[in-house]
Amino acid sequence: MLNTLSPGPAFRPVHCDIFCVVIDNYGDAGVCWRLARQLAEEYGWQVRLYIDNPAPLALLAPDHAQSPVTVVPWTHAVLPPTLSPVPSDAPHDSPADVVIEAFACTLPEVYVAAMARREKKPVWLNLDYLSAEDWVGEMHGLPSPHPRLPLVKHFFFPGFDERSGGLLREADYDARRLAFDAAAFRAEFGLPEKMADELTISLFSYPAAPVTQLMQALRQEHRPVRLLLPGSNAKALTQGALSTHPLPFLPQARYDELLWACDLNFVRGEDSFVRAQWAGKPFVWQIYPQADNVHRVKLDAFLHRYMRKVGADDTAIDAITTFWHAWNGAGAINWPAFAAALPALTQSALFWSIALKKQRDLADNLVQFCLERLK
Repeated sequence: MLNTLSPGPAFRPVHCDIFCVVIDNYGDAGVCWRLARQLAEEYGWQVRLYIDNPAPLALLAPDHAQSPVTVVPWTHAVLPPTLSPVPSDAPHDSPADVVIEAFACTLPEVYVAAMARREKKPVWLNLDYLSAEDWVGEMHGLPSPHPRLPLVKHFFFPGFDERSGGLLREADYDARRLAFDAAAFRAEFGLPEKMADELTISLFSYPAAPVTQLMQALRQEHRPVRLLLPGSNAKALTQGALSTHPLPFLPQARYDELLWACDLNFVRGEDSFVRAQWAGKPFVWQIYPQADNVHRVKLDAFLHRYMRKVGADDTAIDAITTFWHAWNGAGAINWPAFAAALPALTQSALFWSIALKKQRDLADNLVQFCLERLK
């Protein structure tokens, strides 16, 4: 069933082209695929995803060929087809009604020129990276006129409050979670039944993460710890309190299930970071590193917003801040302090997830923004 914001039967479906350059191995492709699929499946848009490296989609969405989204490999040598002047009722082999350049990638000049030749100019969006910084709300939705052509690009910022574009969240998310069977999930991947006092953790990180130090600390735990490693080729092992279990790389929907099945989730980049928040479980974020430690400003901006919203006490704030900083290369891992704060952080994570859900999701905001400009 399509969302009520989708065009009615008397109208031509909205055509949308999304352009994606893969920088982070999975994050860029993951975000773009989620958005493309949601626009197509929930709003009835006809979506093409131009992506310079389609390989990650084979892992993130193995069934993407059966979806309503058309995936087009995009290189500088392979440009979109049929870029001739077109009327406002153009077929979908021309520049689309809505053009999204993800994360400030550069559109082909020939495509931009064809956009300018359209009688009805496309809605052109720069879908930027997610940030909790205060300036996001001030920049979201601002226009940027093209210096030479009769085109206007708008900045569209994901974010954590009503002034931003929101976060990606599918309409069927709650139904899938309610239907999730954690015991069946564990059995499917050869995991034993969960013990009463077991701490189950998922770990998805960049190579720079201090994983060795974490595992050393987990071996000393007073309770059994089961560490699940999606996409890992490591061997399963048990040392002290710690048992590690490699899992295959999980498609997006199955990765949600992994997050639901765990008590604590280590995530990275943008896509898994957002999914961990929807899961309502404590999480540790490894942010994508940037030059001059710009990423640490973004890390602290989120921590400040998160801790302020959930009303955490000073002990929990100190534990999560210290641990997240260490996980991102600033300081030493203090697992005992973080573990002691987990009960409080569990309540905080659930509260945060519920609060975020009250806001409109990114696809919903984006569709409304575009339809208002396509009238």
